[in-house]
Amino acid sequence: MGIMSIRQCYNDERLSVDWSDYRIIICVACIIFNPTFWNIVARKEYRSKFITRMFNGNGLYGCYALAATIFILGLVRDAVFKWAIDGQPKAQCMEEPLIQAMAYILFGVGNILVLSSMYVLGVTGTYLGDYFGILMEERVTSFPFSVNENPMYNGTVLIFLGTAMWSLSPAGIYLSLIVHFVYRIALKFEGPFTTQIYIKRDSDRAAASKTSVPTRAAKKSGRNTKKDL
Repeated sequence: MGIMSIRQCYNDERLSVDWSDYRIIICVACIIFNPTFWNIVARKEYRSKFITRMFNGNGLYGCYALAATIFILGLVRDAVFKWAIDGQPKAQCMEEPLIQAMAYILFGVGNILVLSSMYVLGVTGTYLGDYFGILMEERVTSFPFSVNENPMYNGTVLIFLGTAMWSLSPAGIYLSLIVHFVYRIALKFEGPFTTQIYIKRDSDRAAASKTSVPTRAAKKSGRNTKKDL
């Protein structure tokens, strides 16, 4: 099947979507809800430590609890996505070997990006540990971050797109584009806020370092830095 045939397939089947289907509406709601939820909750945690307080001041346990919640919400969203596209019209021309090969490649590359980024970041790095005060010492630049700036988000989009193509679903392709769009918006909020967290950390360290110098000098000379009462 050539490129022209793929274009013809798109032209023939691109409108084969029933947007009135309640399953599509539920799926779009899940897609929008997940990143909105974790950004709002994480920011509230950073400002008020309400999750940390729920775990008696243990931010690590709080982060694990949020990680489990986000992971479960992701599984629900993925299941709803498959449920929604299975009820939509199929584009039989997408059964062609070239399109199916592309579907497997996208699905495989997406999983590599997601799983490898989770491996190098760990649980706290993946699931917003920064907002709990669990900060990394330096920016991760190894694979997959050496080839993609946002491998978790972009990999997830590729997985959705590969699943849609494998399922012969024009609706799935449109939903994958919605996932991509929602993630781009989420990054506009998440990226700068996370950067500010690290800027504040570095600023606090620098300030602490400056105030500790006179103290060490005073101890070395045998003098007390406190004023006599």
